[in-house]
Amino acid sequence: MDYLIGGISFLAAFLFSLGGVGAAIILIPILVSFGIPINIAKPIGLFYNTVSLTGASINNIKNKRLDFKIGIPIIISSFLFAIMGAYVSQYIPKKIILILFIGFLLFSGLMFLFHKKKEQSTYRQGTPYFALTAIGSFAGLLSGMLGIGGGGIISPLMLMLGFNPKKITAITAFVVPFSSFSGFLTYWSMGSIDWKLLVIASVAGIGGATLGTIFMQKKLNPKAVKRILAIILLLMALKLIWNIL
Repeated sequence: MDYLIGGISFLAAFLFSLGGVGAAIILIPILVSFGIPINIAKPIGLFYNTVSLTGASINNIKNKRLDFKIGIPIIISSFLFAIMGAYVSQYIPKKIILILFIGFLLFSGLMFLFHKKKEQSTYRQGTPYFALTAIGSFAGLLSGMLGIGGGGIISPLMLMLGFNPKKITAITAFVVPFSSFSGFLTYWSMGSIDWKLLVIASVAGIGGATLGTIFMQKKLNPKAVKRILAIILLLMALKLIWNIL
């Protein structure tokens, strides 16, 4: 099973790095479907997000794709609220966590599938600090509770605010490692870590995300990528719904 998890981790990181979204959103339900307890799967997903998207962020910074003014408010709020979310998750029943996860998968998948891209001239300018802080806080809370990194909520909400999708991808890839790492440290302090699985998933994730970032630079069709991500998320949501019925 170790090789299978490694292969899935590589493929997930490759696909989701194309959209700047942490692949823990799909890795965690897959691990749960393999019989791994969700409280063990969540810190694996958070660390996996941290290492797989750090390389993408470094690449974006080197190529000056990152707007720090927009990213910083989201980083600070998501980092702090991810810690809160991880602690709160101890007191929430497993079934409720899975239902929240299903809702998250459905929301993200439908946003990727149906959100219409604005014309470039209508993209939002400026830095709405309050809205960005609210997005970061909400994403961080969910990140800690569900072990997902928050990228799947940051991207759709920033799209709704009217930001340029290319800018969103770079910002999300920059923010997710911070919120993921703070959540991971919190789970570590609570003792919920399977180090063997964590290393396997993370090493594969680094390779997949690095390759995905290279392909992103080759100008893959963004519409096709969004459709693929949406289909994966929606299928995973349906599988989890089937499991809890």
